[in-house]
Amino acid sequence: MTRYFFDIQSGRDCFSDEEGIELPDQKAAEIEAMQTLIGIARDSLLGNEKPDMAIEVRSATGPLFCAALVYRTPGTEQ
Repeated sequence: MTRYFFDIQSGRDCFSDEEGIELPDQKAAEIEAMQTLIGIARDSLLGNEKPDMAIEVRSATGPLFCAALVYRTPGTEQ
């Protein structure tokens, strides 16, 4: 199994994952990243916050992918 690291950026805060988690493949890492992102988004909405957030996933060999949630309000530029 491969160890995947999930670095979280929420608004201006960044949290580097120093421990990681062993998962069978990148598909499992994608699911873990999305579930974590959904949980963070749910918690931020309960507190009336709407920061952009992202999870950058890496392995020991380097970066693999990034899952992000970007809030937009009508009338703002994309």
